[in-house]
Amino acid sequence: MNLNNINCSKYINDKNSIFNVLSRKEKNTLIKNHIVSSYKKNDTIFKQGEIPNGLLCLIEGKVKIFKKGVGGRDQILRMTKPIDIVGYRALLANEPYISSAVALEDSAICAFDKDNLYELIHNNNNFAINLIKLLSTELGFSNKRIVALTQKHIRGRLAETLLFLKNTYGFEKDDYTLNICLSREDLANLSNMTTSNAIRTLSTFANEGVISVKGRKIKIRDIKQLEKINYLG
Repeated sequence: MNLNNINCSKYINDKNSIFNVLSRKEKNTLIKNHIVSSYKKNDTIFKQGEIPNGLLCLIEGKVKIFKKGVGGRDQILRMTKPIDIVGYRALLANEPYISSAVALEDSAICAFDKDNLYELIHNNNNFAINLIKLLSTELGFSNKRIVALTQKHIRGRLAETLLFLKNTYGFEKDDYTLNICLSREDLANLSNMTTSNAIRTLSTFANEGVISVKGRKIKIRDIKQLEKINYLG
């Protein structure tokens, strides 16, 4: 990946960015004080226990956020896409990361200076509100996921995961294939189940005509039925 082609100013000026409320001067300050880093597939972006020193913004690629659980098993907490920010909770709380981040494909991250971020929070009320909204949205999502992963049956959990991936990354050009390739282990860790259960349930869905599977490529054939399975839990 050519870092010279990574344009962080494009992210800052994006209408969906949390930075869209900043003044031109504030945006220029961020642009002048950032670092761009590239990561290969499976590279670690940050580790659980490390101290954050900047606001990390995903510019290209896909990243999973996960936490080590009982027995060393991973639980995927979030899946990110451009133009998401990652690891910001620990930064704002002035705490070490409670999770780790790994690139799922070749990715690029813009890191913005922590002191600049705090200055923006103090001086720009609309930016502070954007951050509060983002934190509140993530908290709501986490609460819903906790209920789903602890109360739904295996079929409901996997159906919810597949719909979540569809809503996050969309489809490829055929309008059926999920625009992300995950290992069976990652699917299991995202759905709070064992890898063998994830494989078995995928096969069941395929036999029922709900999906089709080729390697790590998953096509959703009957989204209405998948939504029904998710709803029934």
